[in-house]
Amino acid sequence: MLKHNTYFDGAVQSVGFERNGLPASVGVILPGQYHFGTAKAERMTVTSGLLQADIAGSGWVNYPMGTSFEVAANSGFDVRAVGGPAAYLCEYLG
Repeated sequence: MLKHNTYFDGAVQSVGFERNGLPASVGVILPGQYHFGTAKAERMTVTSGLLQADIAGSGWVNYPMGTSFEVAANSGFDVRAVGGPAAYLCEYLG
């Protein structure tokens, strides 16, 4: 089953699905800065563009296409797309 989610007045949109028996989503982030909370641990893989992420206040790090970062459960992160829209795959871990 697919589930469409829209955040921040449409600036972030995703489609949820199941991958390898676990929930996942793919989406696009328009330029801007956004905060997400996490209930489960997540792995974010950048599939297009450039994302910068500040995970739990650790400072901004660049994540170009093909790289990924993980976020702990019950925490949060700030993310921003730089230079244009960025696309991602989010895998919810265990």
